[in-house]
Amino acid sequence: MMVSGSAGGRRGRGMMPLAEINIIPLVDVVLVLLIIFMLTAHVMEFGLEVEVPKVKQVRSEAEELPVITVSREGELHLNEAAVNINLLPAEVRKRFPGSKAVYVRADKSAVWDPIAQVISVLGEAKMDVRVVTQPEDHAKGGR
Repeated sequence: MMVSGSAGGRRGRGMMPLAEINIIPLVDVVLVLLIIFMLTAHVMEFGLEVEVPKVKQVRSEAEELPVITVSREGELHLNEAAVNINLLPAEVRKRFPGSKAVYVRADKSAVWDPIAQVISVLGEAKMDVRVVTQPEDHAKGGR
C-alpha cells in the first residue's frame, strides 16, 4: 500500500523546493551578444580620419566655423554628415545661418579635383574658404 506523496518520482514532505538559478542560458546569451558586438564594432565609424597636409606656417587661432571634409576617396562631409556638392552652399547656410566662412579639410592623398570643385562651389556662393593644415614637425627632419 502506498501513501500519497511518497510515490517513486515525487518529493516527500520534508524536502525543500529547489531555489537555485540556472545561469547557463544567461551566459550563453551574453557570449552570443559579445561575439556580435565584436564582429560589428569595426564597421561602426566614430568620426572621419583625415590626414591633412603639413606646412611651415599655420594660423594658431581658430574660429568656430563649419568644416567641410574631403576624404581620400573624394567623399564630402559637412561636420561629419555626408553632403552632396551641388547642395553644399545651401546646406551650410541651412545648418549654420550667418556663417560667411568655412574650413575645408582634405586628406593629403585625396585627388585634387574634388577639392577644387568644393572651393569653386563655395567661391560662387560668396563664402570665404579656409584650408585646414598641420604644422611641420621640425624635429622629424622638417626644414
